[in-house]
Amino acid sequence: MRINPETPSQTGAVDGRDAVRAAVVVGALGVVFGDIGTSPIYTIQTVFNPDDPHPVPISTDNVYGVVSLVFWSVMIIVTLTYVSLVMRADNDGEGGIMALITLLRRLGGARHRRVAAVLSGLGIFGAALFFGDSMITPAISVLSAVEGVKVVEPRMGDFIVPLTALIIVLLFVVQRRGTAVVGRFFGPVMIVWFVSIGACGAAGIARHPEILRALSPTYAVSFVVGHFGIAFFALAAVVLAVTGAEALYADMGHFGRRVITRGWLMLVLPACVLSYFGQGALVLGDETKVSSPFFLLPPDWARLPMVLLATAATVIASQAVITGAYSVASQAAQLGYLPRLRVAHTSESTIGQIYVPWINWVLMVSVLTLVFAFRSSAALAYAFGMAVTATISITTLLFFYIARTRWHTPLWLVLIGAGFLLTVDLMFLAANLTKLVHGAWLPLLIGVAAFTVMLTWQRGRGIVTLARERAEGPLREFVDQLDEHRPPLLRVPGTAVFLNRGNQTAPLAMRANVEHNRVLHDHVVIMSIDTLPVPRVPDEERTEVDDLGHAEDGIIHVTAHFGYMEKPNVPDALRLLDPAQTEGPIAIDDASYFLSKIELKKGTAPTMAPWRKRLFIATSHITADAAEFFGLPGDRTVIIGSRIDV
Repeated sequence: MRINPETPSQTGAVDGRDAVRAAVVVGALGVVFGDIGTSPIYTIQTVFNPDDPHPVPISTDNVYGVVSLVFWSVMIIVTLTYVSLVMRADNDGEGGIMALITLLRRLGGARHRRVAAVLSGLGIFGAALFFGDSMITPAISVLSAVEGVKVVEPRMGDFIVPLTALIIVLLFVVQRRGTAVVGRFFGPVMIVWFVSIGACGAAGIARHPEILRALSPTYAVSFVVGHFGIAFFALAAVVLAVTGAEALYADMGHFGRRVITRGWLMLVLPACVLSYFGQGALVLGDETKVSSPFFLLPPDWARLPMVLLATAATVIASQAVITGAYSVASQAAQLGYLPRLRVAHTSESTIGQIYVPWINWVLMVSVLTLVFAFRSSAALAYAFGMAVTATISITTLLFFYIARTRWHTPLWLVLIGAGFLLTVDLMFLAANLTKLVHGAWLPLLIGVAAFTVMLTWQRGRGIVTLARERAEGPLREFVDQLDEHRPPLLRVPGTAVFLNRGNQTAPLAMRANVEHNRVLHDHVVIMSIDTLPVPRVPDEERTEVDDLGHAEDGIIHVTAHFGYMEKPNVPDALRLLDPAQTEGPIAIDDASYFLSKIELKKGTAPTMAPWRKRLFIATSHITADAAEFFGLPGDRTVIIGSRIDV
């Protein structure tokens, strides 16, 4: 039967799709825009902070110039660079700087590979800086919101740091429960937040509508050119308006480019712009309000509710960046830059919602240390800007290289676009470098430390892999020896699964089992996990089977392919196998799993500097339990040890 376009059935289907789209947009508002959406709390206040080493004097021209500079910085860096350009570079739907790195790693040709290797190193440094961002964001965001208490009740000033610490501890303690339940409340809270800050900003503009002149870029240009000595140093604070831009790109895989673009253009950008212009109007009318223009913008009766709403919004912003740190760490581990970490999926419906315990507790200790050391959002502001500007500059550079090499964008267009945007980015970066002694050293120190750990792990992992391959010997030669063994090895009933690093060498555990126990199971599966530079792999492409040259000996090799966003599960992958491929049915539910555990010792070979060897061995201690990581049943897993010198 043909359904008329006007029938209720089709109308209901359309309504359902619209409802789903609306729910996705609301979810994106709660997760993606928390960081950048709370920037109005502290940006204008920090620019005019009288305690700054290079304060911006308050005058009508300077207020116009600063507000115009904030507006056009947001438009150029967030709207143009990220929303319009960078978000077009996705890795099978996933975004973020790790996605750019995987795109670079796919480039062919020796020349491209060399350049891609250098740029990938920059990208890894950008990812390392993100860990610093993940420590600074919760500290500055929650501190800036709780500081609003002083506006309502000045005598509460002494309680700001303890209250901030309490909120942060609670935030990290509940991480293990995941955001599956509370996530549905994030979006509505952020909608109330954006509507509220937009309304307060509009009211401020109505009192001094002349502030709208700052929409013209001439005021920003005049401020920079005419007062370069002031404007240059002001850039270190203006950049706070674009903190969180990376989150738009990093969370693209969860919500899609179109949803994020709509949320930004239709609600978040207008609300933030209204707030910035409203605060500028407030300072124009009364320069004494510059001490806390965001919280002094609402009427008296609304200030306490605004403090509470700001606290909720900053907790949501912190939640988003903490979850981002879990994602970056998990992807880095999958790509071989960090050891295997224990990852818990906290949502049955959203694969990206994960919890990494080790990262969580390191972040909590780090954030608390920052809160007690800096004690105010103004003191943390310069540290925050350093991480943001460096990450944005690296992202812009990687994007334009990919645009030229993968999409064959005309060279003249790449040079013009990259030249303009990188000039803007590097101006901000240079301004923040002048604040090194005032806190900008912190994210650089964190970034260099994380970068060193990641490169050392990658290098040490390669050294151990080569040593292990020498000890294991060729796999096919080993299987040939088993076939020719006289008398034949005793075969015992059941299935044995030996996890291995590839299909070229024999598993150490299998070799030890044969040499010492002189037995072999009826069915032997040698299994390798292959992490591909894509987010996810469909089940029909999950496994590859190799009979290793002997079609009826009961020994096969299986390669299981997983995306870097997936958690490998060996039993589930084995269930996808066809018995015709496995030389007979294998008993998955009764199989025994064998793992090779490597004990690392510092050797004398000049493979790495001694301090890097010690760092590599120390880092290996945080490696997650292999049985749990690969989804193996603990009561049927056997671990056989061996020793390798680094």
